[in-house]
Amino acid sequence: MEDNHKEIKPEISHADSEVKEQAEYTPFVQSEFLREKIKQKPVNKKKLLRRTIITAVMAVVFGIIACLTFLILEPVINNWLYPEEEAEQVQFPEETVTEEMKPEDMLTEEAVEEESETVELEDEQIEELLSQVQFGIEEYQMVYDDLAQIAKDASRSLVTVIGVTSDVDWFNNTYENEAMTSGVIVANNGRAILVLVNANSINDAESIVVTFCDQKQAEAELIQKDSTTGLAVLSVPLLSIGEETMDVINIATLGSSNASDLLGSPIIALGSPLGTSGSVCYGVVTSTGTLVDEPDSAYKLITTDIYGSKNATGVIVNLRGMVIGIIDNSYNSEDRANLISACGISELKRTIEKLSNNEPRAYMGVHGTDVPDEVAIESGIPRGAYIKEIEMDSPAMIAGIQSGDVIIQVGDTPVTSYNEFLNALYNAMPGEFINVTLMRQGVDSYLEMTVEVTLGEQ
Repeated sequence: MEDNHKEIKPEISHADSEVKEQAEYTPFVQSEFLREKIKQKPVNKKKLLRRTIITAVMAVVFGIIACLTFLILEPVINNWLYPEEEAEQVQFPEETVTEEMKPEDMLTEEAVEEESETVELEDEQIEELLSQVQFGIEEYQMVYDDLAQIAKDASRSLVTVIGVTSDVDWFNNTYENEAMTSGVIVANNGRAILVLVNANSINDAESIVVTFCDQKQAEAELIQKDSTTGLAVLSVPLLSIGEETMDVINIATLGSSNASDLLGSPIIALGSPLGTSGSVCYGVVTSTGTLVDEPDSAYKLITTDIYGSKNATGVIVNLRGMVIGIIDNSYNSEDRANLISACGISELKRTIEKLSNNEPRAYMGVHGTDVPDEVAIESGIPRGAYIKEIEMDSPAMIAGIQSGDVIIQVGDTPVTSYNEFLNALYNAMPGEFINVTLMRQGVDSYLEMTVEVTLGEQ
């Protein structure tokens, strides 16, 4: 009976116990967590400003370094990717004097023998032969047509050079002055067209513009100027010219001003002989005997019968279209101030080479001449470069060279004329020490002596 009255206890499962424990614990934990307060870290304004400034400065420094690196490396990389051809040295072939072939030179020996036979003609026969020779207006026109064609072909190597200079007027307004002169294309060094020009009219120009025969314009840069002659060489980059213009223009052919038959020969003046660009004049050579005596140089002055401008510029060419002189009227006397004169191209070739290659010219400071054969025989003066005058404080004066000395050797190069002395001097460089062997007149005869000259720069 007792077993039937036992107390029956409800059984609680393990899962129910866990739920009960969680139900009792969870509300307490969550309530505590929700009461927590998150505080933000305070901002240090000074530190933030300092970092901002450092970052900005570093960015500027990085930008400057990047720009400088680009500027330095860009030409190197560009030349590596697109290599440019090096400028070629300008050098004119050694001149050989060639005379114009005359009609009688074209005859064969047999024809000369036939012509040498005396032929007697009656007066009537002479009149009949003369009547067959006709030279009318048409023939006259043909002659000038041929001259005009020579001038047209030669003008393709001429350019107009404009020097632009800024100035200010009375009202403080800026305006531009333009000085104009004529130049001639003398070379193409593979990178640029080189133009020979009288630079006296474009001195101090802020910019130089060259106009070619097809009216194409391009900016030019001054390579070098010769202080003695006032001539200069300008450089016009090939990239700024264009293929069309390159097909039209020509490089001038430099002839000879030492031809024995130059006196009395017909010539054409081109450029600005009348003071206006593109003017053309015809005439003949009237004189070639005058020499322009300058320190360490001597130029033949070619005079003509062409009446032009005192400020004429340009060139004179022969009937072959070859340049034989650069117009320069500054050496004219007052009684022929307007007659066109020119410096002989043969004597200028050395100067043009130096200017074109941007090479400095050595300076000794002497004025000289040749010793004529008859004088050498009669007076016993040695053959060489006779020194007429010495420039004050020049390297020649410092070395002890005197007027009346005759230079017979420069270094290892023998000298028999003043022109040979100039050639030896042109091959030397400023600052170079050279031994000059000369003959100096003593009591009874000329004595040989050697002096060392330290060359200056012209």
